[in-house]
Amino acid sequence: MSAQLQITARDMRHSEALETRIRGKVEGLQRVHPRMTACRVTVEAPHSHQRRGNQYNVRLDITVPGEEIVVNRDHAKDMYVALRDAFQVARRKLIEHAQRGQGADKTRRSRNQVASGSGTARDE
Repeated sequence: MSAQLQITARDMRHSEALETRIRGKVEGLQRVHPRMTACRVTVEAPHSHQRRGNQYNVRLDITVPGEEIVVNRDHAKDMYVALRDAFQVARRKLIEHAQRGQGADKTRRSRNQVASGSGTARDE
């Protein structure tokens, strides 16, 4: 399933290079969690400091069945570093979400097996 993608650039120019990088990162997240249904990416440059230069904020809102994962990365000096960091955190959170789902299924199955008498012990 292809996730619905929305890219927003605030207080900065929306470039083709930025959009291409974001699309590639989202495709990587879809490989980690194929059931991802939506991804909203907001990149903004809220402040321009005289001494520190541009500060970037990246926010990811990712929708998966049963949960919305939100990631914020603030004030990186390089927009692409902020993107990389945000998507790394999102990847970890998606892996954890997928493992929680699989773990719940395994726990449910093992409880059912014990209740039905087909536990781990073998009858010989």
